Amino acid sequence: LQQLTTLVVEFLVKYSFQIIGAIIILLVGIRLAGWLGRSVSKFCEKHNIDITLSRFLGNFIKVLVITFVIIIAIGKFGISIAPFIAALGALAFGSSFAIQGPLSNYGAGISIILTQPFKVGNTISVKGVSGVVEEIHLAATVLTTEDNEVITIPNKHIVGEILLNSFANKIVETTVGISYDDDPDKAISVLKEVLAEILEISLEPPPQIGIAEFADSAINISLRYWVPTKKYFQIQYQVNQKIHRALIEAGIHIPFPQRDVHLVNKIV
Repeated sequence: LQQLTTLVVEFLVKYSFQIIGAIIILLVGIRLAGWLGRSVSKFCEKHNIDITLSRFLGNFIKVLVITFVIIIAIGKFGISIAPFIAALGALAFGSSFAIQGPLSNYGAGISIILTQPFKVGNTISVKGVSGVVEEIHLAATVLTTEDNEVITIPNKHIVGEILLNSFANKIVETTVGISYDDDPDKAISVLKEVLAEILEISLEPPPQIGIAEFADSAINISLRYWVPTKKYFQIQYQVNQKIHRALIEAGIHIPFPQRDVHLVNKIV
């Protein structure tokens, strides 16, 4: 016990100034790292940079400064810091292969936040998946479908892909055929009244209705209108039902395909 006490006393006497210096460096460095991290975050937010990216950059700067402070503190004991720097480099190089996937997601997330190809509330379609953007994280983007299913897409599968942004509304296209014996103007007027009854249909841009085609058995009238993406099918079905009822009440016929066949009897 006496030998241990002697060794401790000798160590403290020999390295007392180094220990005090290392503690001071650590305390000052940690406070400086925290201040720098907060300053970077506030600076980014002040310049309208996304809050997620702002916090990421602030935390990254904080961790980076603390790492260098620890290395400098170790150097106060006369220990060469070159091996530590080399070890950190080797660790970073080796880790890059192990976390290549997550890193690519973070890189893609930063790209999405900076370029803003879409925002929260927009409706996007990518890689066969569609939904409303609920959250944008550095690693992934969260969508909600019309069926209230939550889909999480890694950001690396979004960047570089063909992306369709429908924003908040999505267009509905419907074609209705009427008989050649009916008045197209009257039919168009009826269809406009149907769309005007449904409040969820967007007025900007306004609905478009007109004659699209003169088919074999009908005059085809097309409707194009915009609805909230979350209610796309709900409103489409509602409109179709109202159109059918309104045309019947207006005495406008929806014809079915028909063909006239003439039989010629040859008398021999």
